[in-house]
Amino acid sequence: MSKKPIIVFEGIEGSGKTSHINIVSNYFKKKKIKFLKIREPGGSINSEKIRKLILNNKSNFNKTTDLLLYLAARSENIPILNKFYNKKIILVDRFTDSTIAYQHYGFGADLSLIKNINKILLGKIKISLTFVNTVSKKNMFKRLKKRKKLNRYDKFDYSFYSKVQKGYLELAKKNKKDYKVINSDKDIKENKKIIFNEINRLIK
Repeated sequence: MSKKPIIVFEGIEGSGKTSHINIVSNYFKKKKIKFLKIREPGGSINSEKIRKLILNNKSNFNKTTDLLLYLAARSENIPILNKFYNKKIILVDRFTDSTIAYQHYGFGADLSLIKNINKILLGKIKISLTFVNTVSKKNMFKRLKKRKKLNRYDKFDYSFYSKVQKGYLELAKKNKKDYKVINSDKDIKENKKIIFNEINRLIK
């Protein structure tokens, strides 16, 4: 396994993925381990511009436009990922699986189109490990209520999030070796131990 892995944190809204990636990044800072943290959509200057458009509460794109905007945002991040690939550990808050889970499982966008464009965009880039964070309906809405501001993707009907989460679990089931499912309904200390065990296994 590469000592400079790409580690991705996935999950629906309120699943704890951003909290977990921040815990890992703070751990790396304390250990003085070089790393890059990036989010999707977002990251690069242009990708952040696309992020604002996608998540704007006034936006109302059809599923294909939404998909292409996400892929365009990813395209803007690829030069950064290529620059640091195998040079630094890369932490990603949502990546290619989000596009499949949300756009395909959630909205019904064409899966082959997503896979083909992702393959072209990523090129030599390979993900080392994906943490799939799951959350119950109750805890998801409890956490969303605590947010000061909600974007467009925080306001869908729960049936949508349920389809997306099932999509993530399907992906994890098909690729068990490279995925770790984290139940974020459990105590965060318990999940931190699981996450750090996996991280340390990768970077030793």
